[in-house]
Amino acid sequence: MRLFVIARHAQSVLNLEQRVNGDPAVDVPLTEQGAEEARRLAIQLAHVPLELCVHTRFPRTRLTAELALAGRDVPFEVEPLLDDIDVGELEGRSIDDYRAWKRGRSRKDRFPGGESLDGAGLRYARAYRRLLERPERWVLVVCHEIPLRYAINAAAGSDELDGPVHALGNATPYMFDEPALARAAARIEALAL
Repeated sequence: MRLFVIARHAQSVLNLEQRVNGDPAVDVPLTEQGAEEARRLAIQLAHVPLELCVHTRFPRTRLTAELALAGRDVPFEVEPLLDDIDVGELEGRSIDDYRAWKRGRSRKDRFPGGESLDGAGLRYARAYRRLLERPERWVLVVCHEIPLRYAINAAAGSDELDGPVHALGNATPYMFDEPALARAAARIEALAL
């Protein structure tokens, strides 16, 4: 059996400030609570024989992974296809501004100077397919809330990528076997096209 453990990064400063960040060049540190969440993730993963850790280009995912795997000999690899959504001109703005911009628009509409939710969804589906092509059997993935939410909902067969599961806790592991991750990739593609 293959197992993909996927977790959202631990709490960051921008989570507290309720601001959006889609640019991996912006270094957003973890909060003290976030560091503790990552250490709790370590306890949950302690008996999983991980062979690889995949994280995004965002420093908060790498730091979460480092804290969660401290003292373990697990190689790290960057997967840009799992990066958070490029929100373009909304970078650094409040979550309320982000939601206001989305209101009345479709998933196919691109954020000003950024990408669309469906475009990001197709990118996430490609990332999950790439993970499935890898030889490792036990993989930790540390990414962001949206790619994880899409995978959870798509694997369950939902007709919406944003539901029924919507809000996800930081540094909480979600388990996908190989068939579940394959279903997620296929369903994300179907819903985003």
